[in-house]
Amino acid sequence: MYYSAMKLGFIGTGNIVSDVVTGICKSKIPFRKIIVSPRNKKKAQILKKKFKKVFIAKNNQDVIDNSDWIFLGILPEVGENILPKLKFKNKQVIISFISTINYTHLKKIIKKKLKIVRAIPMPPIRLGKGPVVIFPPDKKVKSFFNKIGTTIEIKNEKLSNNFWAISGTMAPFYELVKVLSDWLIKRRLKRVQAQQYITSLYVSLAELASINSNKPLKNLVQESQTPGGLNWQGVSELRKAGYYKSMEKSVNNILKRLNKK
Repeated sequence: MYYSAMKLGFIGTGNIVSDVVTGICKSKIPFRKIIVSPRNKKKAQILKKKFKKVFIAKNNQDVIDNSDWIFLGILPEVGENILPKLKFKNKQVIISFISTINYTHLKKIIKKKLKIVRAIPMPPIRLGKGPVVIFPPDKKVKSFFNKIGTTIEIKNEKLSNNFWAISGTMAPFYELVKVLSDWLIKRRLKRVQAQQYITSLYVSLAELASINSNKPLKNLVQESQTPGGLNWQGVSELRKAGYYKSMEKSVNNILKRLNKK
């Protein structure tokens, strides 16, 4: 199927879905339309207003009925509840951003033999930057994400959990950027000057921070995490430890959580 004929549907309209949709709309990917669920009405309206090819569905089933590729950007507990009730169509492609529902379990609750790919997009995807780990390998999905980032294919799901665990260090990274910026500010440097220096020092994720360097970095720390999610877990543990030398310990704890699923 050519991209120009594709209709892309998103179930869930949180921060990461907003980032992915923004990245797609700003890229050269030739798609027909994007249909987003109305779950987060405010974010859905912002995307619709910003991009002319974005439409808001009536409900989750409406997303599925009008899409070729379906992206799942919902919390694990929400996925466990709603996915078994939804009716998917033949030949649809499912791309899951759900952190703690593994490939095997996802196939069981979707109840239909469809192509399923797990993907780990990060916020810089809105800039067309950053890695996107996918499992299992898939040529079309790889090509798609290569247009808004850099796709890394993993053949073993257990190995891919290592990347899911590292994704849990995103909010802790922004907290680190904030701590270092505040350290400079306490030594009489101006806030904008300090934040511009620290963010430009760190490439990739820091590039996203640098373009927001005139705003409080605590906003990025908050926006990059979901209550109960991997980044919430990571940043909370490191704060309790008192410093970011606890990073390895935190990543190990996240990986243990993932491997239990």
